[in-house]
Amino acid sequence: MSINQKDVNAMSSADDAKAVKIARIGTQASIKGAAKNFTGAVRIDSPFKGSDPAHVSGAIVTFEPGARTAWHIHPLGQTLIVTAGAGLVQQWDGPIQEIKQGDTVWIPAGVKHWHGATATTGMTHIAIAETLEGKVVEWMEKVSDEQYHTGTLGKTVPTSN
Repeated sequence: MSINQKDVNAMSSADDAKAVKIARIGTQASIKGAAKNFTGAVRIDSPFKGSDPAHVSGAIVTFEPGARTAWHIHPLGQTLIVTAGAGLVQQWDGPIQEIKQGDTVWIPAGVKHWHGATATTGMTHIAIAETLEGKVVEWMEKVSDEQYHTGTLGKTVPTSN
């Protein structure tokens, strides 16, 4: 029995699909957060996306003090793992909540929310979400300065020292 090059390529391709893949730090350029989706200086590093049949995706996101996302929803929810600094998260019509290094935040599917740094301290988190029908996020209006500083319930934003 002889094996032709097409068969070798098919076997190699199948083996590659089952191989552990490592994306080395520095092999992907940092991306500046799009102005239409973020307020302030935001850097996105090491974005990743699972291969079929996985639907997971994510990135390391760094917010400078005062930086934040626009309001948005995720069709299957989102997990944030805070790796440095202090930040804020708020769901629509809810209080602003402070998050710190080591905290894990779960935002349920379809919940309108925003997250970012405190006014005085930057924050980095790993953001993880799943894709549904090709969509991982639906961006909405920006969080106003008034919403950021007072919250929808009129509470003052906590700040870190």
